[in-house]
Amino acid sequence: MLAKVLSAALVGIDGVLVEVEVDISNGLPSFTIVGLPDQAVQESRERIRSAIKNSEFSFPTKRITVNLAPADIKKEGPSFDLPIGIGILMASEGIDLKLKDPFLLVGELSLDGSIRPVNGIISMTILAKNSHIDTIFVPYENSSEAALIPGINVYGVKNLTELVGFLNGEKILSLASPARAIRINEVKGDFSEVKGQEQAKRALEIAAAGFHNVIMIGPPGSGKTMLAQRLPEILPLLTEEEALEVTKIYSSAGLLPKGGGIIEERPFRSPHHSISLAGMVGGTTNPRPGEISLAHNGVLFLDEFTEFRRDVLEALRQPMEDGTLIISRAHGSVRFPARFMLVASMNPCPCGYLGDTKKACTCTPYQLERYYSKISGPILDRIDIQIEVPRLETETLIKGSSSENSVSIKKRIEAAREFQASRFKDGIRANGLMKPSDIKKYCRLKPPLQSLLREIVDKFKLSARSYDKLLKVARTIADLAASEEIREEDILEATQYRILDRKYWEKKFS
Repeated sequence: MLAKVLSAALVGIDGVLVEVEVDISNGLPSFTIVGLPDQAVQESRERIRSAIKNSEFSFPTKRITVNLAPADIKKEGPSFDLPIGIGILMASEGIDLKLKDPFLLVGELSLDGSIRPVNGIISMTILAKNSHIDTIFVPYENSSEAALIPGINVYGVKNLTELVGFLNGEKILSLASPARAIRINEVKGDFSEVKGQEQAKRALEIAAAGFHNVIMIGPPGSGKTMLAQRLPEILPLLTEEEALEVTKIYSSAGLLPKGGGIIEERPFRSPHHSISLAGMVGGTTNPRPGEISLAHNGVLFLDEFTEFRRDVLEALRQPMEDGTLIISRAHGSVRFPARFMLVASMNPCPCGYLGDTKKACTCTPYQLERYYSKISGPILDRIDIQIEVPRLETETLIKGSSSENSVSIKKRIEAAREFQASRFKDGIRANGLMKPSDIKKYCRLKPPLQSLLREIVDKFKLSARSYDKLLKVARTIADLAASEEIREEDILEATQYRILDRKYWEKKFS
């Protein structure tokens, strides 16, 4: 007898509909799974056999053939255990199905018949909704996560016996409730804890208000890492749309905590400089999200920027510009969202003390040239704000000073974001995400300011991209001041954040 059950595979972070076909026929007992299954799917045969027997159902001693269609998509992971098990029971007439509407099944089976959670539940639930499948059965621990998607009936099942009883019309299952909001960032802190560095704080406030990329240059111990780690505390919470995007990525990567939940705070990812290219962009035959995508709608902090491999840094170029990342493999391409705010920090030289007021630099000209050559011009060109974070003065270090806390800074940033939201009507979320056409529309300058900007471009030899970045930052500075127009002081302040590369990267070492 033939039975068909709907399930889903995960390709990148998107769900793909899979039809599980189970045929039971006379012949020597066997259990074959076809349709490009990986090793985890192949091993499901033993899990399914034990789960059915230990749930006190009859496992057919016949020829069992399972096809996972379409056959040209790689099937990975244990999420097909449950649909295959139900398909076998339906084909062997162990289930008298009372549910007439189409439904979708995902879940891993334990040997005792209980159902374990799987990754990518949100993507699979979105797939079910888009495919007009009104009902989905998921592991109980994934149910509140799946219920985040409105307009679909989500049932969380704890074991095979419970699900079979429901399908036979003998048991009642309750619909799942949406999960609570959760926080994912471990590092916490307040800007009031950072002594001094008022200019750096101002630059980070502008960056947070407009979603601009930042690089900080300063000697060891000047507070670069401390500043970056406090950045998430002043960023506005995710919008509903952004929260679902981020939660979908973390669900696909298996990084949601037990019980799931909707992520409401902006991600803060800080990979070590030894990270591989695959770890940064996403790897394996069927690519999974890398650090770039895990930082989507949030912050990607690269400490010790020059210590990262050259190919890893160059991989940032396209997603920094487009907000998406395309990974191509032999069997096709996968698109990941990658709209992140890059925050990089580095020492001014290999020894760390170039230009320091209290320690002499011991680096040779050759070492300096080699050090700065690790960061390419195209990467620098894509960074909106460049700031120096100098050594703290002894008086400031010992006595400290009253400093503004994160809450008050965040209020100004939220006001600036609201200012931007009232201006943009076409889906743009922040000034840093404007395209050239948007810059032309929203960053108009009066003739005197055009002349000033022309002088700045000629003097500092700014590229077309640097020119656009300068206007975006100036627009954000004006928004923080609640100004409808970009003013002269906005352009001048934005300019000082675009010329640090002239001091270091264009310096002639002789």
